[in-house]
Amino acid sequence: MGQIHVTKDIHGIQGLCVIEPAVHGDARGYFMETYNQRDMEEAGFHINFVQDNQSMSTKGVLRGLHFQKHYPQCKLVRVVRGRVFDVAVDLRANSATYGSWYGLELTAENKKQFLIPEGFAHGFLVLSDEAEFCYKVNDFWHPNDEGGMAWNDPAIGIQWPEVQGSYPGSASGAGYTLEDGTPLNLSEKDQQWLGIKETFVFE
Repeated sequence: MGQIHVTKDIHGIQGLCVIEPAVHGDARGYFMETYNQRDMEEAGFHINFVQDNQSMSTKGVLRGLHFQKHYPQCKLVRVVRGRVFDVAVDLRANSATYGSWYGLELTAENKKQFLIPEGFAHGFLVLSDEAEFCYKVNDFWHPNDEGGMAWNDPAIGIQWPEVQGSYPGSASGAGYTLEDGTPLNLSEKDQQWLGIKETFVFE
């Protein structure tokens, strides 16, 4: 693992990992390997990534919490411009940490990558003026397979940094702002998701 440092089972959540690539810098700038299959396999990851995705979002945009209903994806996420707070929630029914969440700041400067296995919900909040977000996935997109949960569900209790506002009883972003007054910006779909207890009912 000469080019990456891996912290496994972050926050006691099995499979959730933070990967930090080796960065080689000098007066001209820097170079790093953003992905090396050999290093990943030496670290114990045997993942067949099949697609790379990239999005751009402006400050206050919150995307999530999303998951795939029938075709779960493993994701390797990073930020190439700007700063986001990235979150994963354990939705694996037989997991000892079901319903637990972990979040970390991903920035162009810290170059950290977040490995999120299958069976998690995922979302992120943009904290910079703009952010470009990149991620690898190990399965292709399947139409009508996206599920979601309320980003502000008190039963999960995600502590989104810089967010001010009171839970209105739904996933609505109305009344929420960042500390500088920037309103949260969620899609209409993301404001309709229910909480974890309403989304998943186990007998």
